[in-house]
Amino acid sequence: MESPEYRIDHNPGAGRFETRIDGWLCRCDYRIVDGVVHLIHTEVAPSLEGRGIAAALVRAALVWAAENQFKVRPRCSYVRAYMQRHPETQALRAD
Repeated sequence: MESPEYRIDHNPGAGRFETRIDGWLCRCDYRIVDGVVHLIHTEVAPSLEGRGIAAALVRAALVWAAENQFKVRPRCSYVRAYMQRHPETQALRAD
């Protein structure tokens, strides 16, 4: 999966979307529970913060969820904030 800025890979075996930048693994982890995607953790090295990497990871996860007709439960504070900033993602939220 390509972001305009970063190549984002889906690693279903590890339950995450990921990219490597300057040798650092950046990721957005998920678990599927009862047919709902729980986005549980987003991690970007402090030296890489502010470059839009976390947003690209979360965007890729949300696109994948929508394409596969999953609802999303944002368990990670970054994912919650991202979804609040992007109202078009609200239809994906699980009740």
